[in-house]
Amino acid sequence: MEYRVIKENDLFLLTDEKGNIPNDHPYGPGLYKKDTRFLSSFEMKINGKEPILLSSEAKKSYENEMILTNPHMEENGRLILWRESIELKRKRFIYEDVLYEQVVVKNYYPKPLTFQISFTIDIDFADMFLIRGFQSGKVGSRTGVEVGAHSLTYDYEGADNVRRSSIVSWDREPIEVKEGYVNFEFNLIHGEEQTLTFKVNPVIDGERGTVYSPDVAYRKLVTSYQSWNDKTTNVKTDYLPLQRMVDRGVSDLRLLLTDLGYGPFPVAGLPWFGVPFGRDSMIAALQMLSFNPEVAKGTLRTMAHYQGKNNDPWRDEQPGKIMHEIRYGELANTNQIPFAPYYGSVDSTPLFLVLLVEYVKWTNDLGLAKELLPNIHAALDWIDQYGDRDGDGLVEYHQESSKGIANQGWKDSGDSIVHRNGDYAETPIALVEVQGYVYQAKSGLADLFDALQDPHMAKELREQAASLKVTFHNAFWMEEHGFYAIALDKDKNQVGTLTSNPGHLLYSGILDEERIDSVSRVLTSEKMFSGFGVRTMADGEAGYNPMSYHDGSVWPHDNSMILLGMGKNDRTEEASLIMNGLIEAAEHFEYDRLAELFCGYDHRLGKLVKYPVACSPQAWAAGTPLTFIQTLLGCFPDSLKGVLTLKPRLLDGMNELRVEQLRIGDGILSVSLNRTTNGMTELNVHENTTGLRMAVAETSLS
Repeated sequence: MEYRVIKENDLFLLTDEKGNIPNDHPYGPGLYKKDTRFLSSFEMKINGKEPILLSSEAKKSYENEMILTNPHMEENGRLILWRESIELKRKRFIYEDVLYEQVVVKNYYPKPLTFQISFTIDIDFADMFLIRGFQSGKVGSRTGVEVGAHSLTYDYEGADNVRRSSIVSWDREPIEVKEGYVNFEFNLIHGEEQTLTFKVNPVIDGERGTVYSPDVAYRKLVTSYQSWNDKTTNVKTDYLPLQRMVDRGVSDLRLLLTDLGYGPFPVAGLPWFGVPFGRDSMIAALQMLSFNPEVAKGTLRTMAHYQGKNNDPWRDEQPGKIMHEIRYGELANTNQIPFAPYYGSVDSTPLFLVLLVEYVKWTNDLGLAKELLPNIHAALDWIDQYGDRDGDGLVEYHQESSKGIANQGWKDSGDSIVHRNGDYAETPIALVEVQGYVYQAKSGLADLFDALQDPHMAKELREQAASLKVTFHNAFWMEEHGFYAIALDKDKNQVGTLTSNPGHLLYSGILDEERIDSVSRVLTSEKMFSGFGVRTMADGEAGYNPMSYHDGSVWPHDNSMILLGMGKNDRTEEASLIMNGLIEAAEHFEYDRLAELFCGYDHRLGKLVKYPVACSPQAWAAGTPLTFIQTLLGCFPDSLKGVLTLKPRLLDGMNELRVEQLRIGDGILSVSLNRTTNGMTELNVHENTTGLRMAVAETSLS
């Protein structure tokens, strides 16, 4: 299904390109809030016929606009409606948990016309997990439909004893209204247009969105986006493909923000993951540090609030563990699935600490670190006591929940951890990137505890990090490949398949120079690099499949973590190769919007092959172009040490890059990069109130 999707805070709408919600469509279109569908059918017809789509526009993240027209209509030789006489312009947006749809109807026929426009409407209040076909279970039932002259109200009593309602209202007198159907008559002279407005207001236990006039709601929505842009780093470049990607990423990340009361954070993605995810939300926040660090603060506070407190095998929960995912529908609320929240993620906890450290390095916000000290200690305790299941100094995972997730790293599909002979690895499994996250967390926290005047804790963490580094290299390094194993299985045997996972080590600081070179070479080799990006698995491995979800596809966010590491370690050539590949990939997607993933077929095919059910927009895919800017600047501030490192470079085809209002340390950094006549990159500093000492590498500073 080619779809259109919009979201604002906790409500999102998924339709086909015409703007319809077809009844019983397998892709599950509808209006969703809290994992419940509050509009399951919404189809427009003119004189009982399907309109013809002329255009479907979704360039602005916060609104969709479709233009349709009528088919030719005759009956027994009598003209009813000449083809393309009526223009139907549909515009929809969401504000404060209310959906607004305006249908502007215009007559282009040279004479007056009378015709009808009808809508079929239904609400099934289905749980997201049932729609996606993953679960079955006990649910509630619809308790009635109230039919009014200007509204239909559907009520539902859930198995979780939550009362849900959906109020569909309109501002025009209908000629017929009944359960599931409303019909309007239009009488228009030539050139006349009239507007019909629908509002859909989901209600959960009496709580509903605030209803405004459409014009007021739209102005408030646009103003909120303008405010977001004003608070976000501004990027201008003469390289338009990159400009489009960055602008799209910034806009989509604003679209995906949600606030549960602890500050804004990005949900994972649409349409199926519009909820808090530990790993996804934190990696997206990490990608956004150079653009809007406040998002990291909201993400950290949200994750801290839901940090594990109990030993609960049903939820794969232990004290101190950061959640994987939270769901709000009937199945979760009645404990039929373990997602309220679910904790089956081995990397969320160290990533929580990594994000906190990097946030403080960017912002010098020691206040947040002090606020979250109990959460920091609890996360460290989880790593050492529960994460390290066998006391060997490495962090492993093992599914305990009967309805949980078997593989608990970011490659969480059942076939993603596979030996070179094709056998699937058995748990407990220690993932390569997770050890890097733990090392990065403990090393960074050591500096943080120094700043917090706790030298004993700092010393202990440095010693633990140093010990982990030795243990890790001995366990994971594969000399014959010059690369690291993706994992260790239950018997501590290496899972030697060549994958992208070791690329995340570049950012962690756990690698020495020689192995940084070796890992970078393998990642950009022909078997790993498709031409559009680094594959999740190398071509030629037993498990390799370019069509698979995790075993040969290309994930933009995976590449972004590799890029941050390459930028940090000044691997300019390899980083440029990956960025150029992803920029070319983006040109194959509508509005230059990188999808969650795409197939790993070789670039030499001459086209990019899309993955059939990739989410878009997806937070960490939207955040990927933002990491290009940080990588090009080579910008890695460390407020804890008082140093701002810049290693600037430009991609081929770029002559200018201006980055303004970077929030670093105690102030602002604004810089520009320009290509000189001899091909060098010139750095111009326009504003620097960061309070940090600037260290600039291999550039002409002016």
